[in-house]
Amino acid sequence: MQPHARPYGNAGHLALVQPRVGIGDMVWHLPHIAALVAAWPGPVTLLARPRSCADQLVDLPVMWIERDQWLPGGRHQGVRGAARLVSELRAARFDAAVLLTRSRLLTLAMVAAGVPVRHGYGVGRFQRALLRPPYLPSGAERLHPHAQAGAWLLAAGVALPDAEPVMAVPDAARVAVRVRVGRPGPWAALGIAASDAWKKWPLPSFAALARHMLGAGYGTVLLLGGPAEKANADAILALLPPDEAVRVVPVLGWDLREVAALLAECRVYAGNDTGVLNIAAAVGTRSVGLFGATPVLAHSRLIVPIVPPGGPDGLAGMERIGVGEVVAAIGRIP
Repeated sequence: MQPHARPYGNAGHLALVQPRVGIGDMVWHLPHIAALVAAWPGPVTLLARPRSCADQLVDLPVMWIERDQWLPGGRHQGVRGAARLVSELRAARFDAAVLLTRSRLLTLAMVAAGVPVRHGYGVGRFQRALLRPPYLPSGAERLHPHAQAGAWLLAAGVALPDAEPVMAVPDAARVAVRVRVGRPGPWAALGIAASDAWKKWPLPSFAALARHMLGAGYGTVLLLGGPAEKANADAILALLPPDEAVRVVPVLGWDLREVAALLAECRVYAGNDTGVLNIAAAVGTRSVGLFGATPVLAHSRLIVPIVPPGGPDGLAGMERIGVGEVVAAIGRIP
C-alpha cells in the first residue's frame, strides 16, 4: 500500500476491519495494523468486536461491530441488524476498506454501504467478485490468522518490518503500576483466566507454582485475570500457607493498558492460553504458555510453549501438564 503508487485508489478515510473476537486475536494483528496504518496516506478507523478490547490495544479510532448485529437470533435480529450496520458504515463515509477477514457478510456490508474501494483476502468466488486484488495466495486460507494477515500484506506489497507483535509501554505507566501494586520485586505473573473452563490449568497446580516462585526468590507473585476470576484467586490463596499467601496478589479486572505495564515490569509470566499471554510476550516479557487444550501459538519468539504428553486434549490435556515441567521451562528462560 505505497502512498505514491496508490495501488488501492485515491487516499481517503480507510476502514480497517479485524473482526475476530478475542484479545489475543487483536494482539496477533498489531504488526499488520501498524504496517497498514503506516502505508495508508489518510485517516484510518479500526472496525473491531467489543470483546477484543481494541480501544485499549491500538491508538486508533475504533468503530464497534457486533456479530449479532448481522446474524439472525441476536438482539438486532438479523436483517434489521444488518441494515443498522450498513447505515453506520454509510454514515462514516469510508472511501476504502481493507478486510483482514474471510467474512462474506462483512464484505457484502461494505458493498451495501457504498464503500467504493474494497480489499481483502478474496477467499472464494464470492469475495473475489466484490473485492479488488491482490488476494491471499492459494492455500493461505488454512493458515493461522496471524500468518494469513502476513501473507496478504506480502501479496499487497505492504512492508512488514517484523511480524512479532509489539506493544510499547510508557515509562509513566510502569511507574504507576509499581506504585499501585506496592509490593517488592522481582515480580512473577501467573495467568489464571481463560475464555473456557476446559482451557484452565488446575488451581492446585497454580498454587504449587506460586509457592515455587516465592521459594525461588521472587518477592511477589501476581494472579492475573478478569473480575470473574475472584473465586479462583481466593481458592489459590487458600491453598497457600499464610506467610506465603500475603506475598501473592490478585490483579483482577484491570484496564489492559495497565495490565500491559504490569507485565512489562514482571520478570516472567506463566499461564493459560489467553489474550494476556499474548500481551505479556508483546511487551517483551518471556512467557510460558500452557497449551494443554489448544494448539501452540507460533507467532511470538517470546512464548515458550508447554505441551502435555500426547498433545493438546482439552481439560484432560491441561491436567496432564505437571508443575515440574513449567518450573523447568521457567528455569530455562535467560
